[in-house]
Amino acid sequence: MLQQTQVKTVIPYYERWLSALPTVYDLAQADLQAVLKLWQGLGYYARARNLHRAAQVIVHEHGGEFPQTMAAAVALPGIGRTTAGGILSAAFDQPVPILDGNVKRILARLLALEAPPNRILGSLWRSSESLLDLDQPRKFNQAVMDLGATVCDRRRPSCPQCPWRSHCKAFHLNRQLELPMRETRSPIPHKSIGVAVIWNAQRQILIDRRRPEGLLGGLWEFPGGKLEPGETVPDCIKREVHEELDIDVAVGEHLISVDHAYSHFKVTLNVHHCQYVSGEPKPLESDEVRWVEAVELNQYPFPTANQRIVDAILASLL
Repeated sequence: MLQQTQVKTVIPYYERWLSALPTVYDLAQADLQAVLKLWQGLGYYARARNLHRAAQVIVHEHGGEFPQTMAAAVALPGIGRTTAGGILSAAFDQPVPILDGNVKRILARLLALEAPPNRILGSLWRSSESLLDLDQPRKFNQAVMDLGATVCDRRRPSCPQCPWRSHCKAFHLNRQLELPMRETRSPIPHKSIGVAVIWNAQRQILIDRRRPEGLLGGLWEFPGGKLEPGETVPDCIKREVHEELDIDVAVGEHLISVDHAYSHFKVTLNVHHCQYVSGEPKPLESDEVRWVEAVELNQYPFPTANQRIVDAILASLL
């Protein structure tokens, strides 16, 4: 959960997770949809899918015990070298280095590195390994992570409180605010999406489940897609629904517009009520389609942006 997400955000998810799935056996046996529902809102859903698969591997191939070699740990789904190092040092006090975002920042300042960290990962790994206290690896790695989280802050480093200040090249060069160097980023693209809340004569709503791969794999959503140049939202919705589901709909009134930012792009969801007209819904671009009652929507794992649509639907029924 801490991959890409801050501790304060993770804590309530972590507590709910352990309450529902207290052991690796519980997780391994859980239905993926239940796992994704527990994860809903935390983002980067591949982490949840990988965690689910990793639990199954641990149960079936390692007797329910987390493997204690680096090779076996990084072979688990979703476990890279930094996560494996963090687990092996924290759980088993093994002398293995780590290189999370905090450690990268500390090393870049300590050594006054003249390149963005992600371009010199080999050098950073060697530095992390050379600094490691082999007698107390658990305490050392935790201390370095805490130093980055509390003192060597990205925007406001507290250099007077830093125990490594006398060794820090960036501090002596007065460049701690310039380092680490940043990558040049391209403008974040923005996509405008037409989204359909499709009602049938029985007042049920049509939802579809995304294929398991990709950013939001395995989650449910309302049908729709990206507007083409010069296309209106109603025309986009009718086209996308026909392409995705092989049905025809009549586009009705606007329900809500939702702005949402992902790590590499932004979206605006333009959501309209739609009336089912004809055709048998087919999962042409998804794994499954399903008619559900509006009051059942909260039982399904939706992406955060789609959850706001669910809330708007339920509010419109009051």
